[in-house]
Amino acid sequence: MLLEDAVRVLTGWDAPDGEQEELRQAYLRHLGAHADGMWRSCRSAHVTASALVVDGAGERVLLTLHRTIGLWLQLGGHCEPDDTTLAGAALREASEESGLTGLSIAPMPVRLSRHEILAGGCAGVYHLDVQFLVTAAASTAYVVSEESHDLAWFPVDELPAGLDDSVRQLVASGVR
Repeated sequence: MLLEDAVRVLTGWDAPDGEQEELRQAYLRHLGAHADGMWRSCRSAHVTASALVVDGAGERVLLTLHRTIGLWLQLGGHCEPDDTTLAGAALREASEESGLTGLSIAPMPVRLSRHEILAGGCAGVYHLDVQFLVTAAASTAYVVSEESHDLAWFPVDELPAGLDDSVRQLVASGVR
């Protein structure tokens, strides 16, 4: 079950710093208190899964110009009933939102990001995002999904202007 996998992943993840450790503990407390904490129906907060997609050389990242939010972000989103693992949810989201095939995912998260959603159907709800590194080993030709205004590959040292600091931190943590 997805909830058990999330608890296992978060329990086994070594947070890289004190801030990330505080988030890890908060996520685990949330999941311990909310049996529905993985689903968007949990209106205070729910766990989401996202993917920092990098090319095979680790030199570029694929970002989406999110249709609702209007900002460049990593790929990802809500967990679905058919998801059995957090990593699987992040990989599914990356494939669905990019059309890329042949993706591979690191088994443990890169970072955690807690943020309040200000628009759309989850406005006022916190996303407890678990962020994974995904590598595009084959073709990097993508397809823009209905969730995006655009997708684009960006060199890791030439990220778009106005990028949210949380995405910059994810790129810095994921691409070394």
